[in-house]
Amino acid sequence: MGDHKDLTDEFAVEKIKDLAEHIKTCMFCTYNEYRLQSRPMSVQKIDEEGQLWFLSDRNSSQNAEITLNPMVEIFFSEPHDKFLTLHGTASIEYDKETIEKLWNPAVKIWMPGGVDDPNLSVIKFVPEDGYYWNNKNGKMVAIAKMTAALVTGKTMDDGIEGSLKL
Repeated sequence: MGDHKDLTDEFAVEKIKDLAEHIKTCMFCTYNEYRLQSRPMSVQKIDEEGQLWFLSDRNSSQNAEITLNPMVEIFFSEPHDKFLTLHGTASIEYDKETIEKLWNPAVKIWMPGGVDDPNLSVIKFVPEDGYYWNNKNGKMVAIAKMTAALVTGKTMDDGIEGSLKL
C-alpha cells in the first residue's frame, strides 16, 4: 500500500500548485438543477492562496450554473501518475485588468474577439478541500511497478495520497 499524507494550509496549496500547474487541463464541474455538468477547462493561474483562475464566456453554461449554485468540483488527471480532486466555490468577475493578466493567445480559439471580447469573463475558484494521489518516482517507474505487480501477483503501490484542507 502507498503512503498516506494529509496536507493543510500552505502545504495543501503547494500540492495543488504542483499537480494543477503540471496537468493544466481539468474537468470543471458545476451543478444545474438536475445533475453535475462537466467540461474541460484550462487553468490560467493558480495564486499563492491556491485559488484557480479561468477565462470563460459570460454566456456559457458554466457561468449560468455558477450564478445559480457556486459549488464546483474540479478533477485533474494524468494517467498512472497524478490525480487531484478539489471541492470549493466559484465566482464570476468581469475585471478588465484581471482578464488582461490571464489572457494568452490560445484562448482566442474560444473567444475570437480576443482580450477585448465583451463576453469574456473570469471564473475564480476557491478550493475548500480535496484529495490527491501521485506516485513517488515518476510515470515510468509507476508503469514498471504495475507491470511487475501483474506478473508477480504482488501489490507494488508506489503512491502517495491524502486529503487537502485549506
